[in-house]
Amino acid sequence: MQDNRLNIGIAGAGGFARFAAHAFLAVPGINITGITDIKLSAATAMADSLNSKVFKNYESLLKEESIELIYIATPPYLHYEQSKMALQAGKHVLCEKPAALRSSEAEELMALADAHQLLYTVNLMQRYNPLFAIVRNIVNQKLLGGFLHGYFENYASDESLNADHWFWDEAQSGGIFIEHSVHFFDLFEGWLGAGKVTHALQLNRPGITKPIVDRVQVTVLYKDGVVNFYHGFDQPKILDRQEMRLQFEHGEITLYEWIPVRMKLHALLSKKQLEKIGDLLVNFSIEHHYESLAESKKVRGRFSEITFDEHVTIEYGNASQKEIRYKEMLTAMITDQWSWITDRKHVRVIDGTNGVQSLKIAEAASRAAQNF
Repeated sequence: MQDNRLNIGIAGAGGFARFAAHAFLAVPGINITGITDIKLSAATAMADSLNSKVFKNYESLLKEESIELIYIATPPYLHYEQSKMALQAGKHVLCEKPAALRSSEAEELMALADAHQLLYTVNLMQRYNPLFAIVRNIVNQKLLGGFLHGYFENYASDESLNADHWFWDEAQSGGIFIEHSVHFFDLFEGWLGAGKVTHALQLNRPGITKPIVDRVQVTVLYKDGVVNFYHGFDQPKILDRQEMRLQFEHGEITLYEWIPVRMKLHALLSKKQLEKIGDLLVNFSIEHHYESLAESKKVRGRFSEITFDEHVTIEYGNASQKEIRYKEMLTAMITDQWSWITDRKHVRVIDGTNGVQSLKIAEAASRAAQNF
């Protein structure tokens, strides 16, 4: 492999694979060398748009010697076998989430990659979002005090998911926790450390003969607090929306969209804390709530006195930047992974352990879920 070139082969020619391919190509030296899909017409159309080569099947793609990394963007039930085949063929692997339908399979893939000194990573790109690092700094420095509670509410669209779509078939998708929630289990673990599932539930869509689980909820206990995750795939696209909040002793942070692009922070802060938060942000707006400030600027919470200088609401980010942010995250992710391929001393933002750990939480949620 040349340090200044990376040839990628893609398995799966759906809409997200096309989007990801363009994000990868924003990195100088990356080439999309080959594409395969069970639908030859889809592979051909994607290959034509990228000036790439079509391969009639996955096996022939793996035999192409010039391809160094396989990007797998197929339905989840294929991830384990296709990742294993690619690693056995001596290819680096970047796989869409989830790593597999079972965490034992993901652990096997990670061990296989290690044995062959190959890259194996699941595309949990949320940690490449600049807002991830901002929130992590606030949590780690306890700028709002200790963490207490969080939630993630995901009111997702099902307009493109007809009743026969593989998404609804747990044998193909693993179910909502495994197919979708892994993104957010990994995100919150990056902020709060390892979590443990305490209880979960899942709801069937009423009024249809074929059982379809379209709403799930799980509670995860972390070292310092608890987080509730809700995912519902039952909205028209125009109403698709997401929101997550982290509540602390001295205020809260609210993030908007499933790829967070906008943040609101409301808190009681010392001048030093406000200065540190300001250093983390660029072009933010701030509202000072002077009317709430007593002369002493002292209040009580959790049986303790809280002394503060500022009662503020800070807003940061722009919802219109969602697609741009998404592309930037994918570009940052492939750059990070490629850096490790060329220099094994490079410390990646995510590696194979993220795919395994997030899947373990998803499995635990699926096991704990009760039907209602």
